[in-house]
Amino acid sequence: MIDFILQSLLFAQAAPADEPAAGPGVGTILLVLLLVFVLPLVLGTLLARLLKLPDMARRISIVLFALILGVMPFVWHEIKGDGWRKAIKWGIDLAGGTNLVYQIDVAQAEADGKTVNADLVHRMVVAIGSRLDPAAQEQITVRGVGRDRIEVIIPGADPEIVARKKREMTRLGKLEFAILANRRRHNNIIEQALKSPARDVRQGGRVVAGWRPVAKNKDGSLKDVHARPDVEASRVVERDGKPETELLVVLEPLDRRVTGRYLTRAAPERDQSGRHSVGFSFNQRGGNLFAALTAEYQPDTDDFHHRLAVLLDDKIHSAPNLITVISDQGQITGDFTPEEIDELVNVLNAGALEAPIIPDPISELSISPMLGADVRQKGVLAIGISAFAVMAFMVLYYRFAGIVANICLILNIFLTVGAMVLIEAAFTLPGLAGIVLTIGMAVDANVLIYERMREELERGASLRMAIHNGFAKALSAIIDSNVTTLLTAVILYMIGTDQIRGFAVTLFIGLVLSLFTTLYVGRLLFDLVERKRWIQRLPMLNFVKKPNWDFIRLTFRATVLSVVVIAVGLGALFYRGSDNLDIDFTGGTMVTFQFVEDHEIDDVRAILQQDLGTSITVELLDIEQQATRGKLFRLRTRESDIDVVRDQVNATLVAAGHELRKVTVQPGEIQPIVADAGGSTKPAGEKTGEDEAAKPVTESDEKFAGGRQVELTFSDEIHPTTAQQYLLDEIEKMTRPDRTPKYDEPSTLVEVDGLAGSGATAAAGQVRKYSKVLLKASPIIEEPDLKTALAAMQQKLQDNPIFEEVNTFAPSVASDMKVKAMVALLLSLVVIVGYIWFRFERITFGLAAVVALVHDVLVTLGMVAVGAYVSRTAIGHWLLLDDFKINLQMIAAFLTIIGYSLNDTIVTFDRLRELRGKNPSLTPQMINASVNQTISRTILTATTVFIVVVILYIFGGDGIHGFTYCLLIGTVAGTYSTVYIA
Repeated sequence: MIDFILQSLLFAQAAPADEPAAGPGVGTILLVLLLVFVLPLVLGTLLARLLKLPDMARRISIVLFALILGVMPFVWHEIKGDGWRKAIKWGIDLAGGTNLVYQIDVAQAEADGKTVNADLVHRMVVAIGSRLDPAAQEQITVRGVGRDRIEVIIPGADPEIVARKKREMTRLGKLEFAILANRRRHNNIIEQALKSPARDVRQGGRVVAGWRPVAKNKDGSLKDVHARPDVEASRVVERDGKPETELLVVLEPLDRRVTGRYLTRAAPERDQSGRHSVGFSFNQRGGNLFAALTAEYQPDTDDFHHRLAVLLDDKIHSAPNLITVISDQGQITGDFTPEEIDELVNVLNAGALEAPIIPDPISELSISPMLGADVRQKGVLAIGISAFAVMAFMVLYYRFAGIVANICLILNIFLTVGAMVLIEAAFTLPGLAGIVLTIGMAVDANVLIYERMREELERGASLRMAIHNGFAKALSAIIDSNVTTLLTAVILYMIGTDQIRGFAVTLFIGLVLSLFTTLYVGRLLFDLVERKRWIQRLPMLNFVKKPNWDFIRLTFRATVLSVVVIAVGLGALFYRGSDNLDIDFTGGTMVTFQFVEDHEIDDVRAILQQDLGTSITVELLDIEQQATRGKLFRLRTRESDIDVVRDQVNATLVAAGHELRKVTVQPGEIQPIVADAGGSTKPAGEKTGEDEAAKPVTESDEKFAGGRQVELTFSDEIHPTTAQQYLLDEIEKMTRPDRTPKYDEPSTLVEVDGLAGSGATAAAGQVRKYSKVLLKASPIIEEPDLKTALAAMQQKLQDNPIFEEVNTFAPSVASDMKVKAMVALLLSLVVIVGYIWFRFERITFGLAAVVALVHDVLVTLGMVAVGAYVSRTAIGHWLLLDDFKINLQMIAAFLTIIGYSLNDTIVTFDRLRELRGKNPSLTPQMINASVNQTISRTILTATTVFIVVVILYIFGGDGIHGFTYCLLIGTVAGTYSTVYIA
């Protein structure tokens, strides 16, 4: 058993006096609270008195409160010094980054005697989070998915950084157990270490000890570990301009070191006295090594205890006393709090996860910042154009009422964005589409109210009465239509990935706030201007006169038309077969690659189909402000092994003489590194000036003294960690004669620094890339091995092109997605039938609505296949059609169509309920009258939504092209089905 010594002395935790206090002070927080809760009340009261409408003070104050609440998230970020732009969080599809889903190896875990449950997944999530983002500064999200999967979201990172994080995800952290050097056993080593500024102590050509820094807590304070006076060695050195406390540890030979690769478990336990403790286990090899180490350092006869240092990534996190020999199982005990136990467990598990993870992710979505920024720019542009077009239409058609609608619309968008910032929700591309759709849907409520006002004014009602009745009579239809759409948003959230959930959250928030802005703010504005007599009438255009058409008479023709359209669409759908489904539902891979020269899409598609089959999809991407027209393409294929896809694409295109963009490297001459008197390193034979000798010793100087360095020149800029990882991949392949790894933890033996490139002048927060880097290798790596690794690295870069995007779905994930999608569609229909049955008190209404909804979904589904076939023609190019495939975004579109079509239908049903009154029967005359009386609203709403969706289809970019195509078809089908089907 190991007994932890709880130290009574704590290192200083206070920041230096000249450092500013972090975060806003108490006074600032109180001021913000006053601004939010008191200022609206004061301003509302003053404004009401100024307008001589004191009874409106409360209503004005509520609106001002909402407005200030929407502003405050941005103001708060300004107060913190972040800048208001950083208040908005972008999803990985708009900022670049990666979403990874890993599968826990359940079979292996059970073979190791572990049960994969929610508790184990939680512990693994904590350990992986500690491994990937130990300082909690990179905003990496790690969470459990289902029973046995783990999702990792890395925002805003270049693909090369993502690749490094992927390796860290499954690679063991550098966890190591070593003995703190003490004067009883290691006096000569301590004396040698104290006389030299070097990091490591060498004897007989081997590293026998080394200075290791004490780890720090997240607040910057040191861990509660210190050397015993006159027994153990410690020192304080200056590194990178900051003091660092180090202790001297004794290092076993590489083949006898006890590292995290042998650890199989670490978990909270209770010791014999019932105190909190940490239990851990090794595999057989680790148990043998640990038994040998602890047997050598048993307590002396005078009860002197040796201390075992627990190191993670070469930093000492704790140093317990050794009491007895430990083999494959041990326990760390002491007077620990539960929080300290959790932290220690996390440290241990960061080196070895409780259950193994299958190295290749079963799902991966990677987008480069370049593509993310382009998609974001197009999405924001689509929102701007859509909002402008809708507001212009409203002003032209409804005059003053249109101005009120626009004020409510602007406030709605502003509050929606503020609410998203307040709850720290990320905007995804479908989320931006949700805002655009909210614009169209929000207009519908205004149209309902204004058309009711028009009816009241035509009956001779006063302006005040028309305003009152307009809002009152439209209320039930507005509530019913919005509630049903909100229900579909909830179901969307239940099925979705991060992108789909982004759409659902944005749509839900936008619709809720549209009710507030339309019914509350809009009513306030109308009441205010009417009571002040600023308007005497409400002029409106009336392009759609109230007709008196016999819609029932056209039932047979409408039925034939619907049957023909659905039959053609479903025929194309069934003929196309499995090619209808995207990789979301079949499993497969999506990659984006770039050519050196321009190429035509038909040429690229034909070449790739020769080797990859005809089921692939190829798209041409056009990135704004980038010279990529004709060069950047996206491929989708059923093959789910990303390495196979990369090899196939590269080999096929290279054989056809189509050169892909690559980054090549030219290594310079390998030079030895020597340490000067001051401890700094330089190439052999180079003189050191006085100024250079006076520089503080860095960890890198000590670590690589006696090693080798080489300059690497790249054909394009690259991140230093990418260059480092390419070399590490080759070093890790090297083995001893017994096939064991030749170099233990090679990631600690290589370092790369940028020399030349844009990274030298990059601003804080920007990705630093270089065209020339300096690679340093530890003396542990033999020179022939370094040459071999460099040559292999050079060949690998020469043979492999750059892939800007990667998206993979394992067949198991795709199967789950299909089930979720079907459940979502069926559940939405059941919920809608139930709600309409409840609201209209007859199941006939619910069934009629569902028939119309099924009609809309079938029409849209069939048109996906038809659109894919037409896309290969000149007409298809002119209509911007693509080889559409059904994916999760289209499922979101289908559910949105259900919500929109239902919204349309309920308005007509609501008028039918009003006309029927208490009459128990429904007559054709009633149905015709209800449709004729609401047809103007139906056409106007369809027009505004159609304008929005067309703009989104044209300007929204490739990421939501299929989504908006479905909305286009669904808008037309939904309007038609409201009149002729429902």
